[in-house]
Amino acid sequence: MKRAVITGLGALTPLGNNVATFWEQLITGKSGLARITRFDPSRFRTQFAGEIKGFNAQEVLEKGDIRKTDPFTQYALAAAAEAMRDSGLDISTMDPFDAGVIWGSGQGGMQTFEEQVKEYTEGDFNPRFSPYFVPKLIANMASGMISMKYGLMGINYTTVSACSTSNTAIMDALNYIRLGKAKVIITGGSEAPVTEASVGGFCAMKAMSTRNDDPATASRPFDVHRDGFVMGEGAGALVLEEYEHAKARGAHIYAEVVGAAMTADAYHMTATHPEGLGAYKAMQLALEDGGLKPEDVDYLNAHATSTPVGDLSEIAAITKMFGNAPAHLHISATKSMTGHLLGAAGAIEAIACILSIRDNIIPPTINTTELDPAIPAGLQIVTGQALKKDVKVAMSNTFGFGGHNGIVVFKEL
Repeated sequence: MKRAVITGLGALTPLGNNVATFWEQLITGKSGLARITRFDPSRFRTQFAGEIKGFNAQEVLEKGDIRKTDPFTQYALAAAAEAMRDSGLDISTMDPFDAGVIWGSGQGGMQTFEEQVKEYTEGDFNPRFSPYFVPKLIANMASGMISMKYGLMGINYTTVSACSTSNTAIMDALNYIRLGKAKVIITGGSEAPVTEASVGGFCAMKAMSTRNDDPATASRPFDVHRDGFVMGEGAGALVLEEYEHAKARGAHIYAEVVGAAMTADAYHMTATHPEGLGAYKAMQLALEDGGLKPEDVDYLNAHATSTPVGDLSEIAAITKMFGNAPAHLHISATKSMTGHLLGAAGAIEAIACILSIRDNIIPPTINTTELDPAIPAGLQIVTGQALKKDVKVAMSNTFGFGGHNGIVVFKEL
């Protein structure tokens, strides 16, 4: 099979609106979490999130198109634009059917849905919906809009697997390139979930932290005092390219996507398997897919959302895969800084893995000051400050409601 490499990156996150800022804030241990400004959160159990700051949709869309798109699509276009610039690709020199988009979003146009339903129910109940209601709402519109912007006429669709969505998209992009079905695929994910209904829904589930007095320290993966996840928003984009195609045009290559796998827990609608069986199997299959052994993995970017149950089920999977005290492996949870971007989480965490390989540095897990005693003492979880380390292989874990487990493995070329 053919090989797939990463030649472009783009990011829009609570830590910064481009890759360079995101990475700088990540390795210095900054928090992007604060009280919600998008709406008045005072009535909600959780009143904070990881919002993006200073984003201007007019930088990526014509004014007339902004009203036709939901924020999740606007975020996607912003991240994709940076990734395309970074890649240096000139699509006009290619057969447009050799280039495609496989994008992910867990919720799609949630803000659009809320606004239109409110307008209907608070009005005179006449069906005066916007003609753009459906195009703004549907989750596949981000992939469609990216393809239109760049004239990409190949494979084009959207993945939805809750919080594993972006890794599903990356895995599919990898496999289509391997099979020779595409030479270039823009992949990743975007999410715009900081809305009243979305926040309210997760509050009702009691899934989110309630540290309203100190949002910056609320996301504390693996800490004994963790009390739930913190919602985030944004997008991450990767340009995946067939290796020989990238080499022929002299592209800068960040890393190779060498393995990926998905499994299902088949256990519970919202809870992960307590023994981490599905997560373990997905990690095992991803390593086999990449021709790697557990001892080859230098860095694991954990899903680690800071929930009492979820963190420990992931630890169970990790110890089953790597042992209780793997000397070669370091683990960190970047959601401690970004919050949980739901369907876009895997995309920005993939970027963190790729840049850890480039710069030989592992971002820290902030706010984690007292590890849960159920976590084996031999696991090397990077807390406090970033760790300088030679990173040749990095693994990204993602798990989603519905029992979805998605693992992607990156390797130094």
